[in-house]
Amino acid sequence: MLIGRVMHTDTHRAIDAVWRIESARLIAGLARMTRDVGLAEDLAQDALVAALEQWPASGVPDNPGAWLMSVAKRRAIDVMRRGPMLERKHAELGVELEARQEQAVPDLDAALDDHVGDDLLRLVLTACHPVLSTEARVALTLRLLGGLTTGEIARAFLVPEPTIAQRIVRAKRTLADAKVPFEVPRGAEFEARLSSVLQVIYLIFNEGYSATAGDDWMRPALIEDALRLGRILAGLAPREPEVHGLVALMEIQASRAHARVDATGAPILLLDQNRARWDRVLIGRGLAALARAEALGGAGGPYALQAAIAACHARARRAEETDWPRIAALYAALAQLAPSPVVELNRAVAIAMAFGPAQGLVLVDALRDAGTLDGYHLLPSVRGDFLVKLGRYEEARAELERAAALTRNARERELLLERAAACARPVAAEAT
Repeated sequence: MLIGRVMHTDTHRAIDAVWRIESARLIAGLARMTRDVGLAEDLAQDALVAALEQWPASGVPDNPGAWLMSVAKRRAIDVMRRGPMLERKHAELGVELEARQEQAVPDLDAALDDHVGDDLLRLVLTACHPVLSTEARVALTLRLLGGLTTGEIARAFLVPEPTIAQRIVRAKRTLADAKVPFEVPRGAEFEARLSSVLQVIYLIFNEGYSATAGDDWMRPALIEDALRLGRILAGLAPREPEVHGLVALMEIQASRAHARVDATGAPILLLDQNRARWDRVLIGRGLAALARAEALGGAGGPYALQAAIAACHARARRAEETDWPRIAALYAALAQLAPSPVVELNRAVAIAMAFGPAQGLVLVDALRDAGTLDGYHLLPSVRGDFLVKLGRYEEARAELERAAALTRNARERELLLERAAACARPVAAEAT
């Protein structure tokens, strides 16, 4: 009995792994034929249910992806034969019903096997269509291309599961109501859509790399999902420099993951990390992707510029070897291209490291006075760091305590409070 339960569990793990790998390709092929992302996902889920019902008894097939595709094809053919969809297609094509029925199966069967890469590109561009809100794009992308369940997405972003479920349902309905074509747009529309795709993948990665809330400093699963999506997109759009720029940024940043936390999961800041623990394979991949972006003329793109900044850190074997003047210059270029208070805050850090904390403090004080980052915990955190370096410990403690009160991440709060407490010791020493 125990052996049977173990085998059953192993089979379910195998099904889960296969689904993560094959679901996007499966849904993409079905969406091209049905022109309905929601229906395509339903058909793919039907195939998954069939696997859950049959594989524990029959065993995992030699080619599980092909098995799922075969089941999904049959169900798609049944839907097209029964429903108004086939009649609509007949009317559009001006073909007699009887003749079309004879050809439906082979035509559909062949079409589902062709142009897998094109189908995946269509799917990612559809999931990230600007008609959807950013939150909906993130949820739908992780569902359709990441293979995550609604519960997994909800846990990753610390959002109630019904909220994520509603976002996904609304997103699919919005795409259907807007009659968004399942196709790769051209020209300016393609660039706008691709920008949306990159933004979504970037947001997913950032949430994994520095969790905005919760008990963990990082969420490695989201980092992996974003990396996988970026690598897929780089294969689908190999001539787009900003795709390679984003992949370069993510690869290099992800290389630090094991060095960013200690054995208890507490954060370790960049300058304190053991760089021997940085993943040199990921760094190599990132530098290669950055070189591709630059070769395609994309060195000045926003993601490529951020990747170039990350590369400065990656190339420095010791923290003191970091080329801070170059990083400051790259942030200045990024601020010209995509001005934002957050970029300016990062530029202030680079300037402080390159030319001294007093110069960085001038920029940070300007941001504070402008009020554009009110409520953003990293502003008082950075200001507190500069004040510590300038020996203004009492002011620094107040800033770090304010940052701790603003962050929603428990690990980060602990770190900020520790740094604030450390400011009290020099003050006490001065008093004695």
